[in-house]
Formats: sequence, C-alpha cells, structure tokens
Amino acid sequence: MAVQSTSFAPSREDFAALLNESFGEDEALEGQVIKGKVVAIEKDVAVIDIGLKTEGRVALKEFTGPGREQSLKVGDEVEVYLERVENALGEAVISRDKARREESWVKLERAFEAKEKVEGIIFNQVKGGFTVDLDGAVAFLPRSQVDIRPVRDVAPLMGTPTAFEILKMDRRRGNIVVSRRTVLEESRAEQRHEIVANLEEGQVIDGVVKNITDYGAFVDLGGIDGLLHVTDIAWRRVNHPSEALNIGQTVKVRIIKINHDTHRISLGMKQLLDDPWGGIEAKYPINSRFHGRVTNITDYGAFVELEAGIEGLIHVSEMSWTKKNVHPGKIVSTSQEVDVQVLEVDPVKRRISLGLKQTLRNPWEVFAETHPVGSIVEGEVKNKTEFGLFIGLEGDVDGMVHLSDLDWKKPGEQAIEDFKKGDMVKAQVLDVDVEKERISLGVKQVAGVDPFQQKAEGEADMRKGSVVTCEVLEVKEGGLEVKIVGTELTAFIKRNELARDRGDQRADRFAVGEKVDARVILFDRKARKVSVSIKALEMAEEKEAIAQYGSADSGASLGDILGAALKARDTAPKVKKTEE
Repeated sequence: MAVQSTSFAPSREDFAALLNESFGEDEALEGQVIKGKVVAIEKDVAVIDIGLKTEGRVALKEFTGPGREQSLKVGDEVEVYLERVENALGEAVISRDKARREESWVKLERAFEAKEKVEGIIFNQVKGGFTVDLDGAVAFLPRSQVDIRPVRDVAPLMGTPTAFEILKMDRRRGNIVVSRRTVLEESRAEQRHEIVANLEEGQVIDGVVKNITDYGAFVDLGGIDGLLHVTDIAWRRVNHPSEALNIGQTVKVRIIKINHDTHRISLGMKQLLDDPWGGIEAKYPINSRFHGRVTNITDYGAFVELEAGIEGLIHVSEMSWTKKNVHPGKIVSTSQEVDVQVLEVDPVKRRISLGLKQTLRNPWEVFAETHPVGSIVEGEVKNKTEFGLFIGLEGDVDGMVHLSDLDWKKPGEQAIEDFKKGDMVKAQVLDVDVEKERISLGVKQVAGVDPFQQKAEGEADMRKGSVVTCEVLEVKEGGLEVKIVGTELTAFIKRNELARDRGDQRADRFAVGEKVDARVILFDRKARKVSVSIKALEMAEEKEAIAQYGSADSGASLGDILGAALKARDTAPKVKKTEE
C-alpha cells in the first residue's frame, strides 16, 4: 500500500501576514539610532548595511564637520539615524548627522543637569553671536558670552575646540545657548585665588601696566590685575596717570591692600620713595617766603608746588589785596612761577596754607604814607550807592565819599545826582583806616570852607542877633531868597519877616540884586540852619532909638524919635569894626 506524501506550503494569506510582521518590526526602528556597516563608497556617498532588507546611502560630508576630518572606508561600523525603512526607490533613508545630533543631545542633557562643561567648536557667525558645533548639536553663543572683555576679532577662536557651559536647553525647540565667558571667569577666579594666596600686603613686586583710566592704572601682576590709583603714583600732583605711565611699561609697585573676598588689590608707587612731608614744619616755617609753580586752579584758590610732592594752597582770599570776589584764574595761571608766603603748616592733614598778597606791600599802607589826611587826590567814579560814591585811586584802591561830604549847600541825596560813573573828581583825604582797608574822602572840602564856619564881612562871628547885609537872589510870592554878603550862606526871608508894618510885607517891594540889612534870628552850626529877618532888625532899631533919644511919654512923637536917631546915625563918623 503506497503512502501518499504531502508537503506544507503557506497560503497567500499566511505569506502576507509574515511579510507584514517582518515590516512591522523594521518600522518600529524608525526614529532611532542604529548601527550599520559601510559596504561600499561610491563617489560622494557611502552605502551602509543596517541589517534590514534594504541598504541606505549617506553623503560623505555628513561624516566630516568643524574640527573633525574623518576618513571613512569599507568595513567601518558607524551609527546612523533611521528615518524610513524604505523610500520610493526601495532604499532605507538614514542620516549620520541626525544620529550624531541625537547622541549629542543625550550627552548634553546629562552635562546640563550635572552642570558640567562641554566641548565645542565655533564655526559660524550669525546675528548677535556665533554658532557652535557640540559634536553634532548646534548651539548659539551670544557675543556677550564670548569673553570676559569685548572681543573685536573672534577669528582666532574659530575652528578650535573650546570648553563651554550650557546656559539653557530646549529639546522641543532644538535650542541650546552656551557661554565661554563663564568658563573663563571660573578659571580666572581659580587662578586669581591661587595668585592672591601667594601675595602679601607690603610686598614689592614687578608688574606691567595693562590699562590706563582717568582715576588710575591697572597693573598685571602675573595673572591678576591690581589698581594703582592716580594719588598713589607719586608724591607730587599727577593730574592724569598718562603723565607718568605708559601701557606696556614695567613698574615696581608695593601692595598696599588685598581684599581676599573680592580679590581686589591696591598698589602704590610713591610708597617706595621717602615721604617728603617728613619734617615739613622745619622745612617751611611760618612767614617764610618761597618760589613755586602753580599746578592747579579751582574756584576756591590755586595750588602751588613748592617741591616734588609738596603743594600748598593759596586761598582766594589770600591772592590779592584789592581784587575781591574774583576767580583765581584771573589772578594767576597754570604753570606760572610765583612767590608765596607760608601762612600755616598742618603736618597731620598734610596741608600748607600760602599767601600771595603777603609778598606785596599793603596798598592801604602805601596810600596812607603817600597821601596823608588833608591831601588832595583825583580819581574816577567807580560806583554810585545809596550812601555815597566810590572813587578809584592810585594803587588800585578805592575811596568812599559819603553823601554828607558831597556838597556844603545841597543835601547828599540831591548832590549825588550831579555825578555819574566815569566822572573824574577831586577829593580831599579825610581818613585812612589800614586795618579795615577804608579810605574816606570829601568832595565838598575841595570846593572851599564850610560856610557855617566862615565869618561874615565886618562881623566877628555869625551868631543870633547879628546884623548882616543880604543880596536878593530871587523874589517869590512867599518871600525873598537872599545870600548873606561876605559868606556862601543863603537864607529865605519869609513874607511876614519882610517889614514891621503889615502893609509893607510885600515881596514885590524888592528887586533881584538889591541889598538889604537884616537881623540873624537863627544860626545853628550843628543843624546847618540860618534865618534872617528885616522885621526883627526894624524892631530892634526902634527899641534902641527909644532907649537913646526918649520915649513917647516925654511928649515926643515916635516919628520925632526915629528922625533924631537917623540924623545921629548919618552925621556920626564912620568907624570900621574890627574882628574880636
């Protein structure tokens, strides 16, 4: 009996299921990094077997990049990123770049979490900074994070492996921001700490001038900078560090102070030299005079260098005897050589007070010697004030004419209106006060004698009751303006003082230039007042005639008495009165 043999053959449905299962496993690998082997190199691509039904092709340029040159050969094992199992040509779509990027992101995330440094290469410049290749991942390096100080030329850094610190990562967006500056600062801080630990205050060390500013110079001490302040460069005044130092110059400095917390170091050069202020009081005794050079001018005075490192201040009040409230720059100039006198020395505060005007004679002393009281001077009206005139005099000094010394006759308020600035006037020196720096002058004293001190012609003195002759200057409705003959005095005779009889009390009875006799009824030198009266004189004459020639009780009329008195006066010999 023959046994019929049978063979198993999968159905079409089973084959399809197996095929789908196989492709399903392959598709599960998409989006992952897998290993493959280079099986061929054709022109600019490498054929790579990744263990699937099809091979993939990768451009050779993906195996090279900034800072790396890779020579690929058949048989090399490489990692690639599987994008698709099969494309329209039946080939696997793979990428070396994406494989490196995925691998790099994993490493970078670990480094970021551990705050570790990463290595990368700057390969391109973009807006606001540069791009860095972090072994496949591209990061952004802001320009401010390239170096501790601004870098003008970044070319030397391009293509060179450099350490970076990751500042920020966002895998979803594919953003990485790195910094080279933080790495340098950390490294520098470590170096500074090590260098500072080996330095001591008071130590003398050589350094190189690295930078110069308005306030000092930074000196490189071999990996750490110290500040040499402008005031510690020299004992003398240094207005700007560039006057004494140049960039690149090697200098010997003393470490003045070290701040171990901030790593700041203060340096000094002048501390290596002897202090010129030692024994300063003996060197510059008070009231001694020296020759110096003006080094600086301020609003309050001028500094004068007496020797290297020793300066004194001439306060503005000690610069000139006569120029008050003037800026020092209008009296002296920078670099000018001047003679000064030592006024005060303070070795503790390191100050010397100097005087410029003390080297010249006091102009008020000179004026007092050359123009004694009573002498006549001439000068220009410098100023008019509410209390008088200021006259410019010889020696660049001013004298003052008080209102009361402007005119004998007019009140000062009226008299000052006759003067204006620039007028040349003559005046008499009334007083000189050297200590108070005052000169008193009088203008009216030049014009003549005080009329209130002047004696009238034919009179021993001007006093109440005296009879004077007056010349009519002006006829007014209310009286007469008259001048007392023989003097400079003027007076006003009121209408009721023009005559004894009311009917004769009329001003129009008189004419300008006419001379009349009157009696002084008031003379006050202190108040500078004088009053005269024709009426008082008539009444006095009447009284005198009655006493001498009789009275109305004797039977004679008043007319007979006055007639007799007048006849006696006219016939009597004239005797000239002499001064008592």
